[in-house]
This record gives sequence, C-alpha cells and structure tokens, in this order.
Amino acid sequence: MKINKEGYRIIAISGLICLVVWLLTYYFQSHHDGTGILITSGIVLFAFWLFIIAFFREPRRVKIHDEELIFSPCDGRVVVTEVVYEDEYLKQEMMQISIFMSVTNIHMNWLPVGGVIEYFKYHPGRFLIAWHPKSSTENERTTTVVKMDNGKSVLFRQVAGLIARRIVSYIKEGDRVKQNDVFGFIKFGSRIDVLVPKDCELLVEIGDPVKGSQTPLVRLK
Repeated sequence: MKINKEGYRIIAISGLICLVVWLLTYYFQSHHDGTGILITSGIVLFAFWLFIIAFFREPRRVKIHDEELIFSPCDGRVVVTEVVYEDEYLKQEMMQISIFMSVTNIHMNWLPVGGVIEYFKYHPGRFLIAWHPKSSTENERTTTVVKMDNGKSVLFRQVAGLIARRIVSYIKEGDRVKQNDVFGFIKFGSRIDVLVPKDCELLVEIGDPVKGSQTPLVRLK
C-alpha cells in the first residue's frame, strides 16, 4: 500500500507516541501481574497506529479525461445539491454539490476539470462541523477556480471540518492543470464544495457515495 507524502510526519510522530505510551505502561506494570493489560494496550495502540497509516493511503486510479463531465474531487458522500449565488469571485448563480468526507475515506483531492487556474485563495476561519451550512463560508478553506478550454469556469472549495485542521493545496494561479490530477489533501475529515454552471445535467443525488476522480457529478450542456 502506497502512503501519501502528507502522512509521513504524522505517522512517525503517532508511532513514537504509541511506543512511549506502551513503554510507560510496561514500566508501571512490570512489578505487577499486568500481562493482560500489556497485551491489551499493545493491541489497542497498534490498531490506532494502523488506522493513522490507513488514513494516508494513496490508491491507484485510472485517469479519466472527458471535457463534458465534471468529476468528484474526493471520496465521500453527497450532502448538498442546490443552486446558490457565488459571491466570492464568479458573482453568479451556480449549482453547488457538496461532498462530505469521513475519517475513513481517502482524503486525497483530485481536479474535477482541466484548464487554467484563474483564481486561488486561502481563507483562515473556524472549524465548524463539516456538514454545517455555514462551514462553506466561515470555516478554514481554500477557493479555486479553473477556467476550462471551452470558456466555462468551475469553482471548488476545500473546507476544513471539526477534526480537520490542515488543508494542503499544490496549485497556484496561472497553473495549467489536467482533469483528475491530484491537487491537494485534507487531513482528518472535511468536505469539498463544487460549484458548476447551473444549467448542467446533475448526475448525483443527496446521499450518493462518490469516488474521487472516478464518479461524474454533472454533465456540461
């Protein structure tokens, strides 16, 4: 299993902490009949460390390129599909599809479309629960707009959640990007909002599970 580079430090630190906790348990139980406690604590700590490692797993996926489709930028479940007014950059009504990522999902982020990055901004903010309606405008987040070769623009936001405290983006304004390339990572639970032209054909519904870079969200008209 390949591990994403964003996890190297956290995996090392969490592994060291687990080892120290177990050694302290061993020290305090060494003069008592604490074999059961040592075994149990060892299993629990090792399972916790494996969970941390699994969180940063990096899957191999087929890269799909289709200019008529806008793909999910992450694994998760659709929690919002509605028309909203986008007032940060595009200043127009757009269809918003929001995807919630639980701590068990892959947390890599893929570009839903290809084109040129015409806008990027990092916003410091709060850490409301990711499915809270105000999280899209009040939480820590990044906003990215890609202008496609057909002239249409797609906006997407990485939104930090209650647990997620670290958003990583690898792109900057002016970059030319390819559809379904990796563009970032969000650590430990979060959501991504994708705002597309409102006349698109919606291909998902609230509650649908989606797979990053594989599941089409809408078809452009």
